[in-house]
Amino acid sequence: MTISTFAATPLPEPIAGLDEYVPGRCNIGKAEIASRRRSGYVGTAATIGLLVALVAIGAPPLARLIIALPAAIAASGFIQARLRFCAGFGALGVYNFDARGETVQIAEAEARRRDRAKALQISLASGLIGLAVGIVAVLLPI
Repeated sequence: MTISTFAATPLPEPIAGLDEYVPGRCNIGKAEIASRRRSGYVGTAATIGLLVALVAIGAPPLARLIIALPAAIAASGFIQARLRFCAGFGALGVYNFDARGETVQIAEAEARRRDRAKALQISLASGLIGLAVGIVAVLLPI
């Protein structure tokens, strides 16, 4: 699968009420979901704050592209919370439905493969959203 094909693949809907590990679909519980949602809000606040600061100091429009970074972090947090899937855990081959900080190693190779694919999909989607926000910021007539 090419990157463009992979990036164009729509993110699946989350599984309602899921509270157990499903390879490539769900690897975090309520505490981890709440943490990802918080990172989305923090990333959003950082994006807005950075844009306001750049405009206030009169930074050149191209400098506004830097807001792509916090925007990608915000997107990643919200996507992971919605999908109930942590990209970092997927890349590491672990999951967690208990207290934050506790993880379980995934033994099955096929499950780890599915998780890595989902992690890559979330990372690409987050990066593209961040880039789009950065481009919009550059093009703003302010």
